Amino acid sequence: MRVKNICCIGAGYVGGPSMAVIALKCSHINITVVDANPEKIKAWNGPLDQLPVYEPGLAEVVKKTRDRNLFFSDDIAGNIENAEMIFMAVNTPTKTGGEGAGMAADLSNIEACSRDISKYSKSNKIVIEKSTLPVRTAEKIKQILLENSEGIHFEILSNPEFLAEGTAIQDLFKSDRVLIGGDESESGQKAVQALVDIYVNWIPREKILTTKIWSSELSKLASNAMLAQRISSINSLSALCEKTEADIDELSKAIGMDHRIGPHFLKASVGFGGSCFQKDILNLVYLCKYYNLDEVAEYWYQVIKINDYQKDRFTQKIIDRFEGNLTGKNIAILGWAFKANTNDSRESPAIYVAEKLYKAGAILHIYDPMVSEETILNDISNYWKVKRDLIDHRIINIQSYSELDTIDAYAILTEWEEFKEILYDKNIPLFDGRNLIKNRKINQIGI
Repeated sequence: MRVKNICCIGAGYVGGPSMAVIALKCSHINITVVDANPEKIKAWNGPLDQLPVYEPGLAEVVKKTRDRNLFFSDDIAGNIENAEMIFMAVNTPTKTGGEGAGMAADLSNIEACSRDISKYSKSNKIVIEKSTLPVRTAEKIKQILLENSEGIHFEILSNPEFLAEGTAIQDLFKSDRVLIGGDESESGQKAVQALVDIYVNWIPREKILTTKIWSSELSKLASNAMLAQRISSINSLSALCEKTEADIDELSKAIGMDHRIGPHFLKASVGFGGSCFQKDILNLVYLCKYYNLDEVAEYWYQVIKINDYQKDRFTQKIIDRFEGNLTGKNIAILGWAFKANTNDSRESPAIYVAEKLYKAGAILHIYDPMVSEETILNDISNYWKVKRDLIDHRIINIQSYSELDTIDAYAILTEWEEFKEILYDKNIPLFDGRNLIKNRKINQIGI
């Protein structure tokens, strides 16, 4: 099967960059990214320096492909109807209510996508799970598709993304592997091959792995869990380093030179954030509990607990420095994104640290080069559970370093390169949650 038209439902951090790169590498395929949010679509069609997703290199790819064979539209119905292949790249947050609340994945967006595909499809479709999903979600999708359509054949594939925000474009250009899971039937394998035929335009065939669909679904959860586990493991050791005067960076280097372990994800910090690690681990914990694997569930839950401990430990160091009294103290929060080179602040450690400092009485001066004031205020409202109009004058969003003239302490919470260049007053405490500054004695994780 030769695919000519692709529709991607979801214009976020996965759908936008992924489809842009496919469009660049497959000029013979027309790709349309659709979203129920018209403002997001408007932004994708707007100035290249104001795209809703910030990724190094993304604007250049969009410039080459937009309006050539890459399109952004809010016409969901028409583009579903015209496509032979449909990617589902919508958000799957952690459930906030009902069975599995606080752990299980909320599949309401996936279910809504499935109903739309069923409703607007007039010909056979290949439907691809791009979102991170619990194992055996494909069954649920297929059930919805079959219940609401007649005489149309759907093949469900799992093609999880393995992108790191901040390097997503390079990850897409030079993928370690592409994973495609599908049904073992003849029609299922033909669908798998159709997707393989797209990726081989730039990915070596030996790096494209084809598996059972259940293996593919579980692989994404397992990969994120293993990566997060490494971060929590090194962070737990950073606490011991502080007590013993060992150097966490030297320890990480020594451990990382062991070829059985390797150097990646052994950077001690204030803790991990982002849209994947926490929710995926909690989802894995829920799955283990669902299948009565309580010991396995508790093992993986410890990764979350260590991450929370690291954020608590860092925040308490700031509070202790001022003898428990932060009332009226001006604290510079340097960085709001969960990591450098992205404007994504979901589950960022900065949100948690800032809340505890604020509740201790601090005046917060927040700066991030890529996260907008609107996003920061929304995060405060949503994560802190406070209405926007009740956010008071102790939350100050700053636009430049010149506004940092009345600061009592700095707290680095995102590893932006530019934070290395700030002329920090040596008489003002600096709390480095990313081990970014090496040129003076500071209060950093692991020292």
